[in-house]
Amino acid sequence: MDTLTGPPTFAAAARFWVQLGFVSFGGPAGQIAILHREVVQRRRWVDEDTFTGALNFCMLLPGPEALQLAIFLGWRLHGLRGGLLAGLGFIVPSVLLLFALSFLYATFGGVPWLASVMYGLQAAVIALVLQALWRIARRALRTPLHLALALGSFVALQFAGVPFPWVLLAAALAGALSLRGSGPRVRVPEGPPVAVRRHPALPIAAIGLGLWVVPLLAVGLSFGFDTLWTKLYLFFSKAALVTFGGAYAVLGYVTHELVDTHGWITAQQSVAGLALAETTPGPLVIVLQFLGFMTGWNQPGPLSVPIAALLGGALASWATFLPSFVFIFLGAPHVDRLAQHRRISAALAAITAAVVGVIATLALLLAQVVLFRQGWSAPDWVALAMSLAAWWALERRQWPLPAVLAGAAVAGLLLGYL
Repeated sequence: MDTLTGPPTFAAAARFWVQLGFVSFGGPAGQIAILHREVVQRRRWVDEDTFTGALNFCMLLPGPEALQLAIFLGWRLHGLRGGLLAGLGFIVPSVLLLFALSFLYATFGGVPWLASVMYGLQAAVIALVLQALWRIARRALRTPLHLALALGSFVALQFAGVPFPWVLLAAALAGALSLRGSGPRVRVPEGPPVAVRRHPALPIAAIGLGLWVVPLLAVGLSFGFDTLWTKLYLFFSKAALVTFGGAYAVLGYVTHELVDTHGWITAQQSVAGLALAETTPGPLVIVLQFLGFMTGWNQPGPLSVPIAALLGGALASWATFLPSFVFIFLGAPHVDRLAQHRRISAALAAITAAVVGVIATLALLLAQVVLFRQGWSAPDWVALAMSLAAWWALERRQWPLPAVLAGAAVAGLLLGYL
């Protein structure tokens, strides 16, 4: 076995984490693969057991697991400052890029050539969601209870209108009571490396709470505590705590709330946001920034449209990503005790099963918006063919995601000119 090189200098780690933010395409699976190749295989900064244990721990948490894994690895190497640098390096490039793409879409979305590009990308997104649904289902639906939870969550969300958090809570209770779940088990070597010191949990929690409260007070005192901005911030804060199962799962919940309950955005804008998020590096849950952006764009109130859109996107991003840092810094020193608890393991396995039903509702919504926009009896055969082609390229030919998205965009552009 190759020996570890030991923790790098902070400057060397800083260069790596910043570079990572510009090349972390491919969704969670691709980003985790990049981290493993660079941190374990090439640089040998941590060993295989540390990496696997960190990944399993991050999968127990709500939020984007690839971002949390980067924060965890930065923490292992250089403590709190390393975790902060790793996390910010991972997300800041995608935040800035998506703001630029959001402005482009909101300003020129009706321009024929851009509409054609989005047509192709949205068709490819259908294939991505179906691929994710199939892969998660194969991993998560291991018992009759898990299958029942998946079907029950789909029915509860699609037909009964049960709120998403209640679906997750019911699934967690069912799993914990069954004690037959076999959720991930974390194995991390005893103690952190020398560069890392145990830090008290109370100051970390207090700082995290303070960082969450500051934007709430800022918008509340500036615009009022019963306005769009406070409601938007509180909503995305709630969404950040129930993002088990990744971006596809939370997008189904968020889209339902923002489109059907609040009427802040349209379903078409939600699909466009997912397509744009797929084209940027960083965590896919960055799509929530786009939804906050479009909320401000659609309902600027007393602000100018660009400022309102920037404010909405910034509030959504802050509420979405802040918990990941807090969760890692609080839980990282205690991963063994948290992950080895049988009831926690069973509850999280049940939540993962319920997430299958959540993603199924998202797939149905996307199909309705992209493939059956004229009704279920009038499919868009061209979009359907493009979705099938994208699925074939991803699943059968194992093409990289950027190549599939580029091909879909070019195909949509060519079709627009024909």
